Amino acid sequence: MKILNTIADLQAQLTAHRHQKIALVPTMGNLHAGHIQLVKTAKQYADIVVVSIFVNPTQFGVGEDFDSYPRTLDEDCQKLQNAEANFVFAPSVAEMYPTYPPNVQVLSGEITKVLCGKSRPTHFDGVGLVVSKLFNIVRPDVAVFGKKDYQQLAIIRQLNDELNFGIDVVGVDVVRANDGLALSSRNGYLSDDQRKIAPVIQQTLQKIKSDIQKADFADYANIIQKYNDELTALNLKVDYLELLNDRLQPISPDDKNLVILAAVFVGRARLLDNLEMVLS
Repeated sequence: MKILNTIADLQAQLTAHRHQKIALVPTMGNLHAGHIQLVKTAKQYADIVVVSIFVNPTQFGVGEDFDSYPRTLDEDCQKLQNAEANFVFAPSVAEMYPTYPPNVQVLSGEITKVLCGKSRPTHFDGVGLVVSKLFNIVRPDVAVFGKKDYQQLAIIRQLNDELNFGIDVVGVDVVRANDGLALSSRNGYLSDDQRKIAPVIQQTLQKIKSDIQKADFADYANIIQKYNDELTALNLKVDYLELLNDRLQPISPDDKNLVILAAVFVGRARLLDNLEMVLS
């Protein structure tokens, strides 16, 4: 496995592999088992796997955790070596953004204004920019993302389609701890007591799914409000708890493919989770 820090070096290395299928796994590092599952999935789709490790400043808002976001490059590279990734691309901010703040923006429209976009209004524009840059730098055949960031995945699929990258964008199911908590780098912010509480997020989504499957359309909003109130009663700050269709639009009575999405603060950790469901 080779670790590369410049765009020129990465592209020079990839030149010899252009006859093979290349997969990209974009990450911000501090890797856990969920990331490693992305690498394993990428290996199923491609001959060469490139993992980027870059804490992207353009997707962090004022007062967010860019400076404190965990950076564990040596440990990450050891995990990727064990997972048999081929290349790690770990650029500096100056390498990725010679002009900073960048002049060019990638704006993804209405889909960025719901869910996480309400409380993080510039976040997905930053995601769109860095992913576009990585797609242009690596020119992969396949790009692999986790479904935990469900809105991000939907935005990247839209980006891929509308900007004609022609990449096969693969979504991988959420990897969870034994108690159901979605694996996340931000879980490291949890105290021991908070870590015991955090699985209630997934447990709540499961309860919502069960109730929705037995309810009439007219009752859906009341069910969501009921469980929002339950989480709040546990002294958790609910950023959002919503039921949308799989295109992240408000649901109609005809929609069958739904997704329950949540962002909940457990202490300082803002944790995301979601649960897809199909109505019969």
